[in-house]
Amino acid sequence: MMKKKLLLGIGFCLLVGATLGISLTIRNDWINPSKAVEYLHPVPEAASPVPAIQPTALAPTSLPNFVELAKKVKPSVVNVSSEKKVKRQGPVRRFGPQQDPFDDFFENFFHGPGMAPPVERPTQSLGSGFVINADGYILTNNHVIEGADEIHVQFVDKRKKEAKVIGSDPKTDIAVIKIEGGSGSYVDIGDSDRTEVGEWVMAVGNPFGLDSTVTVGVISAKGRVIGAGPYDDFLQTDASINPGNSGGPLFNAQGQVIGINTAIVASGQGLGFAIPINLAKDLVPQLISKGKVTRAWLGVGIQDITPELAKSFDLPDQKGALISSVFPDSPAAKAGFKNGDIVRKLNGEEIAESHNLPTLVARMPVGKKITVEFLREGKPMTLEVTLGEMEEGQKKAEAAMGQSSEELGLRVRDITPEEAQGHKLQGVLVEEVDPNSAAAQVGVQAGDVLLKVNNEVINSVSDFAGASDKIKKGSVVRLYIQRDDASIYLAFTK
Repeated sequence: MMKKKLLLGIGFCLLVGATLGISLTIRNDWINPSKAVEYLHPVPEAASPVPAIQPTALAPTSLPNFVELAKKVKPSVVNVSSEKKVKRQGPVRRFGPQQDPFDDFFENFFHGPGMAPPVERPTQSLGSGFVINADGYILTNNHVIEGADEIHVQFVDKRKKEAKVIGSDPKTDIAVIKIEGGSGSYVDIGDSDRTEVGEWVMAVGNPFGLDSTVTVGVISAKGRVIGAGPYDDFLQTDASINPGNSGGPLFNAQGQVIGINTAIVASGQGLGFAIPINLAKDLVPQLISKGKVTRAWLGVGIQDITPELAKSFDLPDQKGALISSVFPDSPAAKAGFKNGDIVRKLNGEEIAESHNLPTLVARMPVGKKITVEFLREGKPMTLEVTLGEMEEGQKKAEAAMGQSSEELGLRVRDITPEEAQGHKLQGVLVEEVDPNSAAAQVGVQAGDVLLKVNNEVINSVSDFAGASDKIKKGSVVRLYIQRDDASIYLAFTK
């Protein structure tokens, strides 16, 4: 009996031990599943670690040596000061113990007995310029020297010389002046067409009369239109430009002039604009030889291509200049251009935007034969045109299409009998308003019907021409116009 119990005990212990062993093995596999998997699949070799992302090695770059560049170019840059005399009226100053401090105020306000007769008083303007050859010709802005009675230039070494105006072109704001005896140094002229956005540039000039000031930056953009004139095509730079920099050079890193610093946005920072030097290169020979610029003329009216127009003409993009009108007897009319043609290239140069077309034409000589590539109803075409003279062509166009007054900033035409009958219109129709004119500033718009100029009734373009010729510079112009169903007066100073 005892032996039987002993055997049962041993068997029970063996059973418990086996159970515990199996249980521990299973538990161990649950805690460490990778070991359990080892029995089914061999563990692969440890993978190599993911390599760290390495920064791309950049080629070493270096800034231009602005110190040496400034030393090289500054002797050719001048301070330009111009002086003109203007008539001003002022009070007679009386000094003494009985002088009432309010006398001058009332005499000024009411133009009383204290007013002195007009006297000539000098006004001065400051700008910059740069010598372009050994003969002493200097390039600057027209607005720096316009109307000047005396012009003086000063070099970086403090030498001062008198200069005279050789030629000027208000439409591009370019002028050439000259000093006697040369200067001893002059600039190298670059190629503004090859200038790239992001390229380093240096502006040298006399901001606020602080002579030989150097600022650096980059070309921010090309082909900027800022409303300065009909040939806007400016280089934009963030090199600091201020009043007094006008007419000064914009150099590239090689010390070549690529632009003439001209304009700023008064309310902005880092927004300076320069005339591309290639435009000036084409005009300087005429300014030196003739004193003015005789421009080539194609004889078309153009406009931008909007997304809607591009879609309506089934164009792949908005590039080109859309011809909105072809002037009678113009080079374009003789060559066979039509309204709706879209100019894409001129002598192989792409017309990316509409303003590129007049700029390119203006750079070409009168009588030059050019090749124009364009689209007509979606089909590519090519025509050859011999450019005419702008002044002569404009007179013909005005005679055929209406009358322009540059002084008033308006172009008008007669009202057709159909227009007069349908809308009971009298007067002349305003077709175009110069956006930079005083008329535009007071609100005259294309489509207005001009009824009177001052007190003169206007029934035809000849009436308008006669009334315009009678208005003296500096006098007030009063226009009486009809707009839709309303009649209003607008006034400005000529």
